[in-house]
Amino acid sequence: MKKVNKINKVVLAYSGGLDTSVILKWLQDVYGCEVITFTADIGQGEEVAPARKKAKLMGVKQIFIEDLREEFVRDFVFPMFRANAVYEGEYLLGTSIARPLIAKRMIEIARKTGADAVSHGATGKGNDQVRFELGAYALMPNVKIIAPWREWDLLSREKLLAYADKHGIPVDYKKRKGGAPYSMDANLLHISYEGGILEDPSFEPEDSMWRITVSPEKAPNKPEYVELTYAKGDIVAINGKKMSAAQVLAKLNQLGGKHGIGRLDLVENRYVGMKSRGCYETPGGTIMLRAHRAMESITLDREVLALKDDLMPRYARLIYNGYWFSPERLLIQQLVDESQKPVNGTVKVKLYKGTVTTVGRASKTDSLFDPAISTFEDDKGAYDQADAGGFIKLNALRLRIAAKLRSKRK
Repeated sequence: MKKVNKINKVVLAYSGGLDTSVILKWLQDVYGCEVITFTADIGQGEEVAPARKKAKLMGVKQIFIEDLREEFVRDFVFPMFRANAVYEGEYLLGTSIARPLIAKRMIEIARKTGADAVSHGATGKGNDQVRFELGAYALMPNVKIIAPWREWDLLSREKLLAYADKHGIPVDYKKRKGGAPYSMDANLLHISYEGGILEDPSFEPEDSMWRITVSPEKAPNKPEYVELTYAKGDIVAINGKKMSAAQVLAKLNQLGGKHGIGRLDLVENRYVGMKSRGCYETPGGTIMLRAHRAMESITLDREVLALKDDLMPRYARLIYNGYWFSPERLLIQQLVDESQKPVNGTVKVKLYKGTVTTVGRASKTDSLFDPAISTFEDDKGAYDQADAGGFIKLNALRLRIAAKLRSKRK
């Protein structure tokens, strides 16, 4: 292959799978540069250590394998859930929120090692190429980005396998046999499934596809109650036991998966312009969203809640489209985080056959719920019901004026 644009060192986001293993060798052949591999453990549930062995076999001298689970949940997932972010009404952004962390660490490694380029295995049709590259440019504006899927002609599994065979690249037996009939991506927040047989949006996936949730039909017949403790909008304890951010999400995944919570089958709009069908499992995140809204319901002012709800769809689009490091996302995050100062207390949820039901919420220090005013019994003058008449008349004034005008036109 003909060498192109001189690159000295490139940091490759490397999983050790078929695609990135081929990319590693392809970068060495086509760019003639030193390749530095970076493998992140963000809770994907697969062993990351074999990536080191594979990289060594390919002659890689600098290999970075890092456990980023705590940083992922603490600095990316939790801030997103403070905003109650949901894309297109349903998607909890499990893939989207992982990309800025990977981009951030790639750039940090590039600076540390003196690399002048970064590379990833995202295809030219998806959102991830946008997310990785917007993040990289935001943090290192002059970085060179190499996206092999936009450059090479290895556009099928057969061609990738042939390239691997030619260059002696070890390939997992399952990959050679075709593996799962869809593409999967996993982290501590979710697992996504797309492509292959799922490209027919009318096809119902078989139950065996799902990895971390049981079907609601097979979930326990007895509900389970869970109490979540909040401090400034983040869960800090489950059933009274203090936990770190990653521990919280792992525990909620286990609880939610056991009760069949968090499955989603969605046709979404990709940022690059096409529609895409994806299936998602987000058990812990589904519980977190429901509980967080319950905690806010008694601790946040009505108009603060309304403002957050107005901003949420835009905030969610920013994450989905790859703008985590943009000034507008950072500005919205400051507002969101300021709003979370009084979001302290406990929420009790009931988990049962695919559902999460809030059954209690309390805050000893920040509750705006005043039973003396809200009661349907005698409130002893705490609220003068006669005041409601004038309130209604004033709010109806424009409606009455318009109605009078309509009657004159008849």
